[in-house]
Parts: sequence; structure tokens; C-alpha cells
Amino acid sequence: MTTESAPVRRAIRGTPGAPGIARGPWARFERAGLPSGGRVSSEQVEAEVSRVIAAAEVVAAASERLADDVRRDGHEAEADIFFAHAAIARDPELIDTAASHIRSDQVDGPAAVVAAARAVAEILGGLGDELLRGRATDVLDVGDRIARQLAGLAPMGFSLAAPSIIVGDDLSPSVTATLPRERVLGIALEGSSPTAHAAILARAYGIPAVVGASGLLAAVAESGPTAELLVDGSTGQIVIAPNESDAARFAEEATRIARGQERDRQEAALPAETLDGTTIALLANIGSPGEADAALALGAKGVGLFRTEFLFLERSEPPPEEEQVAAYARVAEAFRPNPVTVRLLDVGGDKPIPYLSLPAEDNPFLGVRALRLAEARPDLFLTQLRACYRAAIAGRIKVMAPMVADAGDTATLRALADRARAEVLAADGAVGEIDLGVMLEIPSAILVAETYFGAIGFASLGTNDLLQYALAVDRGNPALERYRDSLHPALLRLVRLAVDAAAGFDIELSVCGEMAGDPIAALALVGLGVRSLSMASSSLPAVRRAIRAQALTDLQSAAVDGLAASSAAEVRSRFEALARTGA
Repeated sequence: MTTESAPVRRAIRGTPGAPGIARGPWARFERAGLPSGGRVSSEQVEAEVSRVIAAAEVVAAASERLADDVRRDGHEAEADIFFAHAAIARDPELIDTAASHIRSDQVDGPAAVVAAARAVAEILGGLGDELLRGRATDVLDVGDRIARQLAGLAPMGFSLAAPSIIVGDDLSPSVTATLPRERVLGIALEGSSPTAHAAILARAYGIPAVVGASGLLAAVAESGPTAELLVDGSTGQIVIAPNESDAARFAEEATRIARGQERDRQEAALPAETLDGTTIALLANIGSPGEADAALALGAKGVGLFRTEFLFLERSEPPPEEEQVAAYARVAEAFRPNPVTVRLLDVGGDKPIPYLSLPAEDNPFLGVRALRLAEARPDLFLTQLRACYRAAIAGRIKVMAPMVADAGDTATLRALADRARAEVLAADGAVGEIDLGVMLEIPSAILVAETYFGAIGFASLGTNDLLQYALAVDRGNPALERYRDSLHPALLRLVRLAVDAAAGFDIELSVCGEMAGDPIAALALVGLGVRSLSMASSSLPAVRRAIRAQALTDLQSAAVDGLAASSAAEVRSRFEALARTGA
């Protein structure tokens, strides 16, 4: 008689997907396969194309019903995921590509749709933008659902006999939204990313999740079906067959996290004020209206960067003006009377949107992107600006243009804004007042600021791209790690130039790059003269505490020394020492 050996403890590190800790048995999710692709005769080709079109419409309608279910469940922002799925299902490019496969290769509808979806997903998966890479799963999800509809198969689902942690390579949005949540303890995925919709939905539903856990599937298979899992969605840790020490450590971590969250909520109303009385405005960077509540709960005094790309992705045509008005007004009303800064569309060769038909570029970061698209597609920006003027009735809206290099770009922005305002008035529409500004992310925009600062109301430093352009460093290249610290003296000098130029023209200057959300770097920015910082909502508490523990005079002195430093490491060390003494 043989006895089964106990599972061996193993620890795997992934990426935090959704906060929380889960412990329990695991259940494997695997995508159910479709029947092998069949063939159609030449006489059946057009009928098969018609079947694809009809099936796509069925899936689009089902996606809209799922969106309504998610919205009724109290997750309005997440419902937009499935309205986007409806748009993907109706996307003429997807349908036309599938039809082309049927006509040229005489394959059946399921095979044609799967091939078309894979082709689009491969393009998205090869992009440098993590958000767009994550959308490849959405396209595959929709393609799979259309193919299953054509094959007469039920939509893919997942049932659990007992409360479990779901383990898999990835979860499609439609499966995640229809999980039996009362039995889902947690989610652990070998693939996916924090920006993929599986992680977004897990956060909305309060399900702990870890993504990007390399080696997970082989490890759980080796450990066997009786092994327990511990999942920490806040740190990305997964322990297979945990011992009592692991359980105690995770429980202690859960308690620490809960206490920290409670402290963050209690301190949200406190001003970000230095010990000697200088107040810094802390604002939030958001990527959709659904992120507004979390920002408000953590004390954001407005939105310093409202990314609008979410409106333009996963659809077959640009968003209509009314939809944009609703999105901008919703956020403006939530933060009233504080400002909401809407960034105009920032896309280009590295962030392709199929219906814009943008040509590929050898170096898209230096190509036709963002405001530079206005010459070829002024309609995109005019629609956005009209929507902003109309939404400004609901609250204070500011509009900034990305990828501005000089006074000529600012003149383009002003001309577009004037035309958009006139068009709203000509249609007998009501307009609110908006402030116009620019993002300072190209060094030239700072070096010639005096030539156009008199024509704008504010500027915001986009330190992510500013660092990349100033130091000629690819942010995605791990071999260039030492150049990526935002406290590099060269970047600090550019910040000081921008501060001085803004003061000379009496316009507001803020920082909306990741530098603002780094508590140590934020101290340097305050010392350099920046009085408004915008960051991810989760960074607000730590930055607020860091500022409240320091005197402005000390920060100014350290910043002056930093300007003359020889390296980012030297600057960081100086401000870390200050932070330790103020803690």
C-alpha cells in the first residue's frame, strides 16, 4: 500500500493584482477548446460570412447585457469594459478580416473569427504600452465568444464545487465577471498584468489577486490537488503548501495593511503642509471616471491628470461628443469646486488605434503623436475640446495638451480651442470656462517657455517622458536602470527652470509624472518650488506624510545642493537622510 506524500512548500513571486489575502484549495481554470476548423464550399462562402455577422451581433448584445448586470451590481466603471466588448464584436475590421479568411481560404466561421482575433491580439501584445498589451485578452475573449456562438457552444464559464483560489494562465473579462464570487477566495495567474481587465475586475469585486506569477502552473501541478495556497494580492506573494509560520506571517501582514488603510483614511482630510506652514496641493492622476471615488477618499484636492485614452480604445470609431461630455462632467462634478485637468488624446505609433490608421514609425516616441496629430486629424481634438467646454458647466475643467515643443504648438492648441468654443456657441450650446495649459515633457518646451507662457494659464511637468528625452534613455530598457531615477541632477535643473519661468509669468505649475508620487522625490520637488503635485491615488497618503514631516527651509537647502550633485544617487541619499530625521 502506498501513501501519498505531503505537498512540498514552495514560494512564488508575482505582481500585485488586487489587494487582500486568501488561503484555501486551488482550482485550475483552462480555456475550453473549440472544434477543429472546418471548410466551406465556394457556394457556402457568403452564407458563412452572414453567419459571422449575425453571431457577432449576438455576442455584442450579450456583452451589453453583461455590462448592465455589472452596472446594477454597483460597478459602473467596470461595466464600460463590456460595452467596449460590444464595440469590438461590431468592429468592421474584425468582421472584414474574418470574412476575408472565409472568402480566400474557404475556412468556416469559427476558424476565421479566431484567426482574425489572434491577428489583432498579436499586434496589441507586441506593443510597448502595458495597457494596450493587456487589451489583447479582450480581443481574444470576444473572438472566442463569437466562435463559440457559431459552433453552437455555450459561452465559456467556470463553476466551483467549493470555495477555492482560481489558478490559470489568464482569465478573460467575461469569465471573471461571471465567476461565482461567493466561492472565489482569490485569483492567481501565471500570465496577465495589473492593467488587464481580469485584475481590474478583481479589484472592483474585492477578490485578492496575483498576476504574472512565472512558474505557477507547473508548481501547483507538481504539488497536487490537495495543496493549499496562500495568496497576498498586495505584495504579489504566493505560497504553495504553506506552513504555520507562513500563515502567521500573512495574517500579520493583513493586519498591518488594514491598519495602514485605516490610517490613510483618517489622515485624508489633513493638509499637505510643511512644518513651517507651506501648503502643497495634492491631486490625483486618473484614467477613468470610476477612479474618482478612491481619489476623493484619500484626500485628493482635484485631478491633475485625467487620461482620456480609455474613451478611444477598444472601439471601431472615435467616441461621440456626448459620451465624452458625460465622462468629463461626471469627474468635474465629483471634484467640484476643485479642478479637473483633462489631458487631450495622447496616442501615436506606440499606442495605435486601428480606426485612426496611423502609419508605423521607426521611432514613435519622437514621431507624430498627441497634439502633432492635429494637422491630420483636427476633428479628434475639436470634439474633445467641445466636450470639455460643455462639461465645464458641471465643474472646473482645465485642458492641457501633451507633446508640446514650442510656441507654435501652443498656438495650435489655442486655435483649436477657440474654434471648438465658437462651434459650441454656434450650435446654441452652453459653454463653461476652461483654462488652457501644456504638458512640459520635451526639454525644448522648458528652454523656450518665455516665448509662450504668456498665452497659457498653467503648465504641468510630465517627468516620465521628460526624463526619457533629457537623458536619451528608453524607459523600457532594463540595461539603462541607473539613468531612470527622476532625481537625476539634469532633470532637477529642468524643473527649476520651469519653476522660475512659471513664476515670471504668474502661472500655475504642477508635476503629474511618477516623480510626484515618490515620497522622496516629492520632497525635492517642493524644495525646488513646485506647489502642486499629482499622482496615483495610492501614493497620496505617503507623500502627504512625507511633506508634513519636513520644514520648507530644509527642503530648499537640500534642493540647492541637489542641483550641483553629480548623480541621482547622491541626491536621493540627501533627501532620504532628511526623511529619516523627520519620520
